[in-house]
Amino acid sequence: MPNNNPATNIFESIPEDLAQECFTTLAQAQSVKIERIVSKGHASRSGDWYDQADNEWLIVIKGQAILSFASESDIYLDVGDYLNIPARKKHRVKWTPSDVETIWLAVHYR
Repeated sequence: MPNNNPATNIFESIPEDLAQECFTTLAQAQSVKIERIVSKGHASRSGDWYDQADNEWLIVIKGQAILSFASESDIYLDVGDYLNIPARKKHRVKWTPSDVETIWLAVHYR
């Protein structure tokens, strides 16, 4: 049966070489950006913190991760876990598994 569906699948077009994390903007407007992030054994460099001007809501679609926050406990995320990170809340990716992709859906908004 022919596929006339204009939809795109979040699991498609993932590069085989993930030497670097893969960031793909899926949609963007004036005050919101939706992106897919693919990690595979990636983590933020020690001492590096994200300190973003916008809020970030994220969900793990596949894989797992540990996020660290300045002055707070680490948070383990598994498939289906989501989290809202307020603007300017310093955070970093502490761990993602190296044997499977971790696929995040992130919504950056004001």
